[in-house]
Amino acid sequence: MKITKSDIDNGKSFDWGRTSEDYAKFRDIYPDIFYKKIVEMGLCVKGQRVLDIGTGTGVLPRNLYKYGAEFIGSDISENQIEQARLLSAGMNISYVVSPAETVDFPEKHFDAVTACQCYQYFDKSVVFPKIHSILKDSGHFCILFMAWIPDESEIAANSEKMILKYNPSWSGHSMKRFAYDFPDEAKGLFEVENSFGYDAPVTFTRESWHGRMKACRGIGASSLSADKIAEFEREHIEYLKSVPEIFDIPHFVTVFNLRKI
Repeated sequence: MKITKSDIDNGKSFDWGRTSEDYAKFRDIYPDIFYKKIVEMGLCVKGQRVLDIGTGTGVLPRNLYKYGAEFIGSDISENQIEQARLLSAGMNISYVVSPAETVDFPEKHFDAVTACQCYQYFDKSVVFPKIHSILKDSGHFCILFMAWIPDESEIAANSEKMILKYNPSWSGHSMKRFAYDFPDEAKGLFEVENSFGYDAPVTFTRESWHGRMKACRGIGASSLSADKIAEFEREHIEYLKSVPEIFDIPHFVTVFNLRKI
């Protein structure tokens, strides 16, 4: 399903369903510390019912499944949910195709709601009241984001330049460490329980880094033609021949854990 937001990619549409197969293969990259930090906050553990909105290919539910929570994942893209179901074979995880703004669950149904790499796409004026409604009293809405830091990696910086060559409208470049501001839309509904960030280097091979770039919003999910994407791939693969076979890319994780009031 196409998504268009005026403050993202200069208003050009993108569709995560276009890159679902690559997303499933190359975007399950969060390090162990990422999941441990979530559990240390008392979230996504046994005895809890958790909704993961913007679940994509179900990366969070699948990797947190071992901690015992009951998970439901929702996503606007049918293709993403199809991949999530395939990857979750043998796990008792439910998935629904739905925008975050219109997920349909009873009031006070969930102990926690998680949102990873997707908060920027939501209509906050709709999502915050919706999440507040379906959370139990004192339930948590945990917003997570992980990004590579191009200022600290020549490989990441060069890959970004190449993406921008083919898609100058892509606004997902030049990320720096940041913390979320408390949004006006959450006032009177939530309060901040945890807000912190930490560095998390991620190891890639040439193949997995190329896949990560192809599965980003600037290439695979963009409105670029198949020919343009193929041109990017040829050039990027050629560039990666000049870098080590295995390398680390510095990443930064931001955590914004809100509690229902």
